[in-house]
This record gives sequence, C-alpha cells and structure tokens, in this order.
Amino acid sequence: MVLDVVDLSYSYPEVRLFDRLTFSLGPGDALALLGPSGSGKTTLLHLVAGLLRIQGGEVRWEGRPIAPLSEEELARLRLSYLGLVFQHHYLLAELTALENVLVTGYLAGDVDREWGLELLRKVGLEARAHLLPKALSGGERQRVALARALYKRPKLLLADEPTGSLDARNAERMVELMKSLCRDLGTALLIATHDEHLVTDLPELRLGG
Repeated sequence: MVLDVVDLSYSYPEVRLFDRLTFSLGPGDALALLGPSGSGKTTLLHLVAGLLRIQGGEVRWEGRPIAPLSEEELARLRLSYLGLVFQHHYLLAELTALENVLVTGYLAGDVDREWGLELLRKVGLEARAHLLPKALSGGERQRVALARALYKRPKLLLADEPTGSLDARNAERMVELMKSLCRDLGTALLIATHDEHLVTDLPELRLGG
C-alpha cells in the first residue's frame, strides 16, 4: 500500500481529535477527509506527511513506519514520495509558471523541462508557461501548484482545502483535474475539503463526529 494509517491517535490539551484511526490507500486510490473546522483534517494531513510527531499508532509509507526516521531522512524521502497542495498556491513570484513547476526538480538535481511542459499541458496551461504568477488568474495559479506537486510523480498527493480560495467553477475544475491526474499517474490522493459536493464520488472519512 502507498499509505497505511494504523490506530492513529492525536490530542491537543483538552481536545481529542481522533482515536485509533485506521485506513489505507493504494496506487490511484482517493479518499476525502470531511468534517467541520477544528475537527483535525489538517492535523491528520500533517501527521501523514511526517510534519507532526505521532502520539499513538503508526503512519507507514509503502509499509515503512515513518516515526523512526530522522528529520533528514524524512525530508529527503518526502521530496520524492509526497506531493502537497494547499489553499494558497505558494508560487514563487519571480519564477515563470514552468519554472515554478520545475522547482522540485531543481531541489533534487533532476530537471526535466519536457515533463514540466507536459504537466502544464495536462492542466491546460502550456501556452502560459512563460508567464509570471502575477499574470495568471487565481484558478490558473492553483493549477500550476497542482502541476508542481505532481512533478516528481509522487506516490501520494496530500491536498489541504485546495479549492478554498477559488470560485465554484474553478473549484470543480481543480478537483476533477486532481482526481484524473492522480488516476493517470497511479498517485494516491488524500484531500481535505469543506466543499462536500466536490467529492461526492469519492470514499470519505469524516472527522469530528
């Protein structure tokens, strides 16, 4: 499996977010995280990404528990294993759309310009590859962020409210692109969203009751 979450528990002082949470994702699988604000969706994504210390239970990437890994090992593995998409695009203002897609390649010393252009084509932005983020619409910027997240062909894509800053039309387009690209690449998708109508065709995990 790409991801195994086994008996995962997490609490803040006086607030227990979840207790003995268990689920798995294989290649190309998708799961929607649903629940009200404060229910633990973002916390769960951070635990899965190895960005928070696990309090109880296990998170495994391809059967390997991540808790024993050092910060350096996790950071190195995360670069190729995970793709991350957030509510804000976090594009670098001084780089073109294509250069933003290639950022992970620059970090890993593995730049494939043709693959970057292919990803922009897949999200409908190949003709805008030369433009800076300021020349793109909000929906276009978020699609560039999706292409960037998929550049290393990650095993797992984590999306935290990826449509939170988009209008309804762009939100639907973004989620459909995310689902179809992940299926094509065999990438597992874990998406946290408050827009339940966007993920009605996906299996769901509800937090916070």
